[in-house]
Amino acid sequence: MGRRDSEFREFFEAEFPRLYRLAFLLTHNADEAEDLAQEAMVRTYRAWDRIREGEYPLAYARAVLVNHRRSLARRAKIAAAHPRDPSEPVAEFEGDRLSLWQSLLALPKAQRDAIVLRYYEDLTEAESAAIMRCPVGTVKSHLRRGLSRLRVGLADDAGSSSESREPV
Repeated sequence: MGRRDSEFREFFEAEFPRLYRLAFLLTHNADEAEDLAQEAMVRTYRAWDRIREGEYPLAYARAVLVNHRRSLARRAKIAAAHPRDPSEPVAEFEGDRLSLWQSLLALPKAQRDAIVLRYYEDLTEAESAAIMRCPVGTVKSHLRRGLSRLRVGLADDAGSSSESREPV
């Protein structure tokens, strides 16, 4: 195995779990997440000679993942053909985390992408903008609107859950 392949293997082993987690947070589908993360790694490998020294390889892989997901959704109209039901139970989350996750899934895709990249992946607004291929101001707008919708949704959930509890 050559130096190039061993460098990429190290990168793959270190970063694939992060890419998979990002893909899962964006899609909430394990199969789609696996496919997206693998495709991002394949495309990153193809560009490895160009990006391993100049660009930050993980940022490149994230951008590939997000853009490939966007491209698939646009071409196949996945979002319109298979809308997710935010009330569907999510096994990985319970209680308040479940409410937050359901509210996050109910957001428009661009707002959800901005929130996941900024707060789950802990990227800057500029890094998120580069991945989403939009101006930083657009990311800020998506974040502001998405967080506002999350606050309203979570406040509604808290109000309805406290109303449904019986006094002790």
